[in-house]
Amino acid sequence: MEATLLTRGLCKQYRMGEVTVDALQGVDLTVQAGEFVAIMGPSGSGKSTLLHLAGGLDSPSDGEITMDGRRLAHLADDEVTVLRRRHVGLVFQFFNLLPTLTAAENVALPLLIDGRPRAEIAPRVDALLHLVGLAGRRDHRPDQLSGGEQQRVAIARALVTRPAVVLADEPTGNLDRAAGREVLALLRHACDEERQTIVMVTHDPLAAATADRVILLQDGRIVHELAGGDAPAIAAAIAGLDR
Repeated sequence: MEATLLTRGLCKQYRMGEVTVDALQGVDLTVQAGEFVAIMGPSGSGKSTLLHLAGGLDSPSDGEITMDGRRLAHLADDEVTVLRRRHVGLVFQFFNLLPTLTAAENVALPLLIDGRPRAEIAPRVDALLHLVGLAGRRDHRPDQLSGGEQQRVAIARALVTRPAVVLADEPTGNLDRAAGREVLALLRHACDEERQTIVMVTHDPLAAATADRVILLQDGRIVHELAGGDAPAIAAAIAGLDR
């Protein structure tokens, strides 16, 4: 099976005054095409840092990232920007929709920025709004949508370029349980039916159980890996890290 995302010896250090903080320390991670991977760990374990580095939103202090066969260190800044725009879909906890745009316009935005022809954009946006169950809400702005609906728009936007990988940072963290279940079901469907590769950071064992595989981080290192599907086992593994 082909790997979509590889990290080797990935390190990230931050300076905080006179102190150096090791956010990541030698992380080796392989995510195969069409795989759904959840990343968990205590606060400060490096989860979001790993996701941001993988998406080219930040640069590592050391180590290597390969995305869709391209080594990020070998790319110029503008090339990383293009790769991120075309090959990485991003979903955030707080949706990050543009408030003045409709649902359809928010979904179309990555294709417009990439200069795609409008004849290509319209059917793709229609298909994705149908996929996320919002075809009837296409002309609504974010303030006219519920939190769960806004996150479904954000997922449609992340999928619109047919990216190599979708990186989701706490996608259910700002939703109630019912809306969170809908979002997780949608991500699972995208993986199973669209063969979409997904890497999701979460603190919720029930959310992590949706994934094929769960990676546990502690103090910037991968310390354990277990199969998805078993929320109690995942919760127990996380609880063990806090002891």
